[in-house]
Amino acid sequence: MNILIKLLGTGVSLIAGFAGTKLVDTLWEKSTGSKPPKGDDDVPTTLREALTFALISAAVSAIIQVLANRGTQRAITRFAKTQDIV
Repeated sequence: MNILIKLLGTGVSLIAGFAGTKLVDTLWEKSTGSKPPKGDDDVPTTLREALTFALISAAVSAIIQVLANRGTQRAITRFAKTQDIV
């Protein structure tokens, strides 16, 4: 059952990462009025814009990773406690 919880944690982390990416992209587009600098477009961006976007994206990714890990650890702890009771 621990493997199931770890897989669930991985799935939640992936979904949260996707949602976080979409959130950052949407907020960037609304606040700057231009598409996010991803490197695959021919949209001209300055170094300042690229670095700012990279820092914001990295911060959001780190927060998502920490929250997903904490949630998975809590679920594992709860599952271990309930197994001890049963």
